[in-house]
This record gives sequence, C-alpha cells and structure tokens, in this order.
Amino acid sequence: PEFFSVTYGAGGSTRERTLETALEIREATGIDVAPHLSCIGSTREELRNILKTYMAHGIRRIVALRGDLPSGMAEPGELRHANELVAFIREETGDHFHIEVAAYPEFHPQAKSARDDLFYFKQKVKAGADSAITQYFYNPDAYTAFLEDCRELAIPIIPGIMPITNYTQLARFSAMCGAEIPRWLRWRLEDLQEDPDALLALGKKVVIGLCQRLIEEGAPGLHFYTMNRAEPTFSICQALAPALSA
Repeated sequence: PEFFSVTYGAGGSTRERTLETALEIREATGIDVAPHLSCIGSTREELRNILKTYMAHGIRRIVALRGDLPSGMAEPGELRHANELVAFIREETGDHFHIEVAAYPEFHPQAKSARDDLFYFKQKVKAGADSAITQYFYNPDAYTAFLEDCRELAIPIIPGIMPITNYTQLARFSAMCGAEIPRWLRWRLEDLQEDPDALLALGKKVVIGLCQRLIEEGAPGLHFYTMNRAEPTFSICQALAPALSA
C-alpha cells in the first residue's frame, strides 16, 4: 500500500492513541501513515500543537476532516468546517503535508442538496487539499457521476472500499454515513445473517467485482476501510493482484 490511514476519535478523543498507532504502523512496515485530524472540538492552538508533533515525527500526510462532537460536548471549537481546517494546515505548515479530504459520491447525510454538497467539497480542494478519499459505496455509477461533477478540480479522488463482513454493522454504519446498500444486495445479505461463511463469500465476491470495475475505469487507487480486520482486505487484494499488476 501507499499509506495507512489512522482514525481519530470524536472531538479528538483518541488523539494520543492516533499518533501512537500511526508511529507503530510506520515502524513495523516502513510504509507512510496518514493520521486523521478533525477540527470540531479543538482550538487553533491545540491543532497547531498536533501539527507540530506530527512534523517532529516526520509525518508527511494528513486526512483533514470536520469530525463529530463527542456525546456531551457542546462547544464546536474554533474551526467548524473541513475547508477551514485545510486552510489552517496550509497557513501553519505550508506544503509540508499531503492533505487528504473526504468526498461523498452519494452525498453527505447532512447536506441540504447535491449542489450544496459539491460546493463544500470544492471549497476543501480550493483551500489546499491534494487528493480525496470517498465514503464507501457499492454503486460504482455514483462514483463515476461524482468524478464528472468534479472534473475541473484535477485532483485524485480515490474510492473508499468497505469489505462486507457483518451485515448488522454494515447497515448501522451505512445509516449513519449515508452510504446506500443497494436493495438487491441488502436483501441477499439479510437472508445470509445466520450463515456467516456464505455472507462473507457473497461480500467478497461483490467487493471484488466493484474493485475490478473501478480499476478498469481508471480509479487512481483503492482505499480500504479495514475496521481493524486485516484478513478480509488482504483476501480481496490477493484476488485483485492480477488486475493491479496489469
């Protein structure tokens, strides 16, 4: 892989563990890491100190996100949107970091409209983002349409891929983040909830087919959401090896 991303708890609640995990992964693999950084719930000074710490440890890539307030926290912090965080990172560190931002081919669940969502995504790019990673999806046409909408931005937009291992978990995540599980797939997964092996086999087949189509259509990469489970992603990548090396 080109890099490993490491998530960041709501409101920065796991920031120390994020850095610790990122450094452990880099030490063990020799591969670049991209810690997530969210602005909600943080002051500029707190964010400035985190950036300085990352720079001191030689980290060169960041995934810049708005983030979510943890339960019980009312104060959103000094920066409220991801484009403000991207601009802040550029102001503080220049071109030190390769900045990744989030993209939503099926649109952010809090967006007022498709037009608004695209506008805010483009604001993140204009603020200084280098590339984007999408929310996971199972409808490749959504990704294709999103690329067409963003063609003038000329930055890599990497599709996010979620291996299917547990239907209940997937349905819960999808409801929260606005990722659509197509009806034909949802019904099949529901039928297989009592047969984990069959569900894994179907999920693997579906995700491999999705990845193959994305590769054939020129996706600049694939970003896997492993959910701390390496084996499903490793198995999918093994199956994709011929397509990836072509």
